[in-house]
Amino acid sequence: MNLRFALLLSASLAPAFVFAQTTAPVPAPDPAIKQMVEAISAKNLEEDIRKMVSFGTRHTLSDTKSKKRGIGAARNWVESEFRKYSKASGGRLKVEQDTFLVKPDGRRIDKPVIMANVMATLPGTDPTDTRVFIVSGHLDSRVTDVMNATADAPGANDDASGVALVMEMARIMSQKQYPCTLIFVAVQGEEQGLYGSTHLAKRAKKEGWNLVGMLNNDIVGNSKGYDPEISDNKHIRIFSEGVPATETADEAKLRRTLSSENDAPSRQLARYSKTTCEQYVNDFGVLLEYRPDRFLRGGDHTPFNQQGFAAVRYTEVNENFNHQHQDLRTENNIQYGDLPEFVDYEYLRKNTGVNLATMASLALAPSAPKMWACSRPSSPTAPSSNGTRLKWVRSPPATWF
Repeated sequence: MNLRFALLLSASLAPAFVFAQTTAPVPAPDPAIKQMVEAISAKNLEEDIRKMVSFGTRHTLSDTKSKKRGIGAARNWVESEFRKYSKASGGRLKVEQDTFLVKPDGRRIDKPVIMANVMATLPGTDPTDTRVFIVSGHLDSRVTDVMNATADAPGANDDASGVALVMEMARIMSQKQYPCTLIFVAVQGEEQGLYGSTHLAKRAKKEGWNLVGMLNNDIVGNSKGYDPEISDNKHIRIFSEGVPATETADEAKLRRTLSSENDAPSRQLARYSKTTCEQYVNDFGVLLEYRPDRFLRGGDHTPFNQQGFAAVRYTEVNENFNHQHQDLRTENNIQYGDLPEFVDYEYLRKNTGVNLATMASLALAPSAPKMWACSRPSSPTAPSSNGTRLKWVRSPPATWF
């Protein structure tokens, strides 16, 4: 039997072997969350991206003194926007630049540099609810030469799109109250080696934060690939680790025993986000990517995974490398460079909706209950059972307004 015939035969027989599949019904949306998702503005997202691009370059090693150009001006502008949201929230949103010193590393840092993550923290209303959720994008940008700190590096999609998403979420979500703490952050130093996120992840670990979930958004605004006919404005990819980076030998043994490599906290967080997308964002879906990140790539969720936290990465389906890490130029009638005109702002609006719905749903829910599983006892004279007894201890009721 030749291969072609075998394929035709299998295709013709396939319907006979298709079994009915059932899917869990999508829960009804919460009106308050739905209202927040509908408040997301594509116009605001575009204005924020164009403002970030106007700083010329946001390279980590660029100017920090100028008010109009460089990473310093960009950081100060994001902080000023967060402070506007704070004022509108009655001062509940706490804004800061969390600064830290990075010494030369022999790779992408060639001089001592003070970096800063721009953070807006919305404390929870319930003093007994210690949970923390983080959403991030990275503020820095680059061109072809990762050490070129002076050339124009607009970084519209990589990653002003992620920062604009975080800012829009902070603007909307800071008008509500939640029992737990929410942190909106524009990190620095991603392109030079994940410095800002590493600093924040280590801080969270050192200070004992009960960090339940971290949502990283990097390159989330483009819907078109190299070929104009190849586009996807109806999906976002979510990358998640299967085997936790901090897994111990005993945990590894248990994982192999239970074949539970697909049940890690980060993977469950990604699945949760898929469900909330189906609840709140019309005509849009999540593609679950069962790996920590793209091949040979990394992002700001990685340091959080390394510290043992559940963290995932959101990324567009069609990355166009003509507009990523490129010097601004035109060759063979092809425009290279990460410019605002290559961002699909309606697509970015939907991606923002997925993040907002995920974070709000988690924050407004009570903390996870404690569970014990105990298999039914068996004896040599009693038949074995496949049943399992589950015991749940209810979490304290959540309180919010």
